Amino acid sequence: MGRMTPSPAPPTPALAPAIDPVRFEVIRHALLAITEEMGATLRRAAYSTNIKTRGDFSCAFFDAELRTIAQAFAQPSHLGSLAHIVPRAIRTYGAERLAPGDGILINDPYLGGVHLNDITLITPVFHEGARLGYVANIAHHVDVGGGAPGSIGVSSEIYQEGLVIPPVRFVRAGHIDPDIFALIRSNFRGTREISGDFRAQTAANRLGALRIAALVAQHGVDTLARYLDELLRYTERRTRAAFAEFPDGRFSAETFMDGDGVTDQPVRLAATVTIERGRLSVDLTDCDEQRPSPTNATSSQTYSGVVYVLKCLIDPDIPVNDGFYRLIDIRSRAGSVVHAQHPAAVAAGWEIAMQLCDLLFRALAPALPDRVVAGTKGCVCNIAFGGMNPASGEYFTYYETIAGGYGATLTTDGMDAVQAHFQNTENAPVEETEANYPVRILRYELIENSEGAGRHRGGLGVRRDYTFPGHAPSFSILSDKARFAPWGLFGGQDARPAKYVLNPETPHARELPSKVTFQLAPGDVVSVQTPGGGGTQTPLERPAESVAHDAALGKISTARARAVYGVVVSPATQALDAPATAAERARRA
Repeated sequence: MGRMTPSPAPPTPALAPAIDPVRFEVIRHALLAITEEMGATLRRAAYSTNIKTRGDFSCAFFDAELRTIAQAFAQPSHLGSLAHIVPRAIRTYGAERLAPGDGILINDPYLGGVHLNDITLITPVFHEGARLGYVANIAHHVDVGGGAPGSIGVSSEIYQEGLVIPPVRFVRAGHIDPDIFALIRSNFRGTREISGDFRAQTAANRLGALRIAALVAQHGVDTLARYLDELLRYTERRTRAAFAEFPDGRFSAETFMDGDGVTDQPVRLAATVTIERGRLSVDLTDCDEQRPSPTNATSSQTYSGVVYVLKCLIDPDIPVNDGFYRLIDIRSRAGSVVHAQHPAAVAAGWEIAMQLCDLLFRALAPALPDRVVAGTKGCVCNIAFGGMNPASGEYFTYYETIAGGYGATLTTDGMDAVQAHFQNTENAPVEETEANYPVRILRYELIENSEGAGRHRGGLGVRRDYTFPGHAPSFSILSDKARFAPWGLFGGQDARPAKYVLNPETPHARELPSKVTFQLAPGDVVSVQTPGGGGTQTPLERPAESVAHDAALGKISTARARAVYGVVVSPATQALDAPATAAERARRA
């Protein structure tokens, strides 16, 4: 028998360098810091109150494969919209057409966008001639043309809502294209503010591209790419583990919106959440058909509402990037109000997305009672007005959203006068608003007795009354919750619904629908009164001292304290009458 010669051993594959946990955290937080610095730049450079004061914008970084890597949370409503619109815009326009210093502008709702006011600017990032990825920001412009100032009027198709911008090269070699800019300014109202806001978006992306390039120079292209992949795997692992903690089952709920703005027929939304072995899906196929009205949502708006809720239910430290998004399964039906098809109008699409937030929390209440919240104000409450400024002779446009009550949890009261759920816009101060626009705000206050009562009460809604000395502009409201109040959970009571009133407290007072565009007459007053938040558990269990404290602060009346909470408070001294309260509650029990 001959001697056997052993075969040569196969070469040992080179092992990838280990992930250094310290470097991983440094890179992870550096990417988030870059997007936050972009946001700070955009805010400081913007002109409009809606961006510079209210913070209605978001910034993000995408890698060369168009995966979301990092996103600053100026506006959680933009969670899904940037993740949708950036990849679709780049693929439609063609990445190979972009050079260093270029920037693509887009707001097309049917290419991954949302309503037309939210305009996205996307800038490629290069290093030594190779494309590393893209920085992007999305900002809500106060006007994009269309039939009503603020571009949130009652409409029946997308072309009535303003200028639709497909992916176009707005910035070339670091400079705004003057022809595209002129076209935009010719179609938008309030060109001074809008021009400043576009320049602010351009500056934010320029800074983001410089910061990403510096990060690459510090760590190297290959190292950074490896750590980006690990960041997505890390996020996916943690998200899977978080979902695995949820109990298996199918959980459903439905709700109704006031109407669509064209008809009074309520809009039905229905959701079924299925949790099975750490996988989670949301089925929205039973929602109503899309309407010839502004009350339709694009798939991106719907996606944003759903992923916001799911992010709220897991560890807040888990990053939001493609590793999180890839585990979300959302099923919707094309041609429905949550997945509108061209040429449907979508100006009120965020109203639908807001209602989906509450709806999903309601559906999941039996499964995750300690993590959900009762019904919030439930409406974005878009307000816009515009016309000729009598002082300057220039056309002006103003837009804002109004705060309301937050829902209670099983352990906490709801907050008063906040922008609920995926809204993170801030208050527009009366002083700044009146100093910059021809409007007087006559009342701005919490609404007494607007909370949903409970052991933990909901937050209070807000009243804001507008009048316009010396002129009579067009006024638009795109809101909801006038007919269907925010609900309580686990035995808590519903909140006070919204009211929209023309010339309140006069013999000619008239309630307005929650979706309306109309021309004011001289001296008219418009009162916007937002809902409170729902309560949790029976109000008879609320500590009597807390009820008396609310009464002393004017948040509830002494009559309501007794009638709803069974707490007796002296109207004269606002002091708690403990013996009378004990007797009243014993009688109720």
